Amino acid sequence: MNKIDRMIEEALSEEDRAIAEATAERGWFALALGTFRGKLGWITWVVMIVQTTMFGFAVWCGFRFYGATDVLTAVKWGITAAVLALMATVLKLSLMPQIQADRILRELRRVELMIAKRDTGQ
Repeated sequence: MNKIDRMIEEALSEEDRAIAEATAERGWFALALGTFRGKLGWITWVVMIVQTTMFGFAVWCGFRFYGATDVLTAVKWGITAAVLALMATVLKLSLMPQIQADRILRELRRVELMIAKRDTGQ
């Protein structure tokens, strides 16, 4: 916690202190797990289930690729494994903009709180 954060914390009333705690900076895992809650949490659950399924099939296709004895079969399983692995990665990375948006919204709430405190004269 830096000096400005401490000064803000000292200037807050009990009601505002709860708002400050709700907008406190969270770590990476807390941000990522936060996407599973809220109104749009179900989308994250669906994306993660589909992504995990695709990854599982990619691993299975990869085993089939390495076990293939002729070239055509190996190419078919290899391309399928690669495409499924890439699609699973893209799905997982599609959640990153939501995490960034949550970080921005948290900072905006902090700024609003600072402006509100400034307007009340404290």
